[in-house]
Amino acid sequence: MSIKVLIVDDQALVRAGFRMILESEPGIEIVGEASDGLEALERAREHTPDVVLMDIRMPNLDGLEATRRLVGDGHAGLRVLMLTTFDLDEYVYEALRAGASGFLLKDTPPEQLVAAIQVIASGDALLSPTITKRVIEEFIRRPPSTIETALPAALGELTARELEVLGFMARGLSNAEIAKDLFVSETTVKTHVARILMKLDLRDRVQAVVYAYESGLVQPGAAG
Repeated sequence: MSIKVLIVDDQALVRAGFRMILESEPGIEIVGEASDGLEALERAREHTPDVVLMDIRMPNLDGLEATRRLVGDGHAGLRVLMLTTFDLDEYVYEALRAGASGFLLKDTPPEQLVAAIQVIASGDALLSPTITKRVIEEFIRRPPSTIETALPAALGELTARELEVLGFMARGLSNAEIAKDLFVSETTVKTHVARILMKLDLRDRVQAVVYAYESGLVQPGAAG
């Protein structure tokens, strides 16, 4: 089964560049292009892509709002991979809250672009340590108004070990790093992560990180 990709960017040269890279890859099919968020919504309805490469800054409807609408419309299995010029983009935090499953620099090497699409399509999330740190820093600088004053009841469904793993995830640790800290196998950590996502009804690891902070489970001051 091919991974269906929709390319969304207001610059034709950027779209052409991504298309040229991806069209030569077996297992990836470009199903359409869009030059702004409104067009992206239309193309997504027409072609039901698996992965949307979404630029942030676009006319008419930006990538943030387009992502919110795509995720909110309940497109089954659709994942949004945000494109940015800088890894410290000011919109990183808002994009993740909007429902993006990861971030990618526009000048990412071709092999990393392909790998990122495969990771996102598989249902995993692409959240580099740099981006995780940025999320934490942004939260400290500007806590969202949605932060809970009491822990959500859903957290009560998690075991003590799952809460511990969620805390590690929120601090940007990889599965391998969590496994090392807890003296367990990486497979065990993956199982914990999967159960956390299922119990909290979260799409992926990115949403778990945001949830951990917005629920009040993890305090920004502990993010060092």
